Amino acid sequence: MVKAHVQDLASMGRPVRFSSLSASAWDRVRVTLVPRCPYRVGDAVVGDDPFNGRHEGIVMSLRGSSVELGTAAGVFFYDHRHLRRLD
Repeated sequence: MVKAHVQDLASMGRPVRFSSLSASAWDRVRVTLVPRCPYRVGDAVVGDDPFNGRHEGIVMSLRGSSVELGTAAGVFFYDHRHLRRLD
């Protein structure tokens, strides 16, 4: 059965402002437009960057467009655009 009446959040002790609703909607739209990293944690990749050099390793963590790459020589951070899958 479908309810014909939906209780307003403001009457439940939690006021709702238009600015907070519009800000959360804008954040959801903005997140969908940001480039996403095509790699997942545990993928074997090769990172090639003029500053960090070339390293083979495994993706340890993702934060935005930055990828933490765990290698035998240590941990390096790359932009996901400087990575490619290991053959």
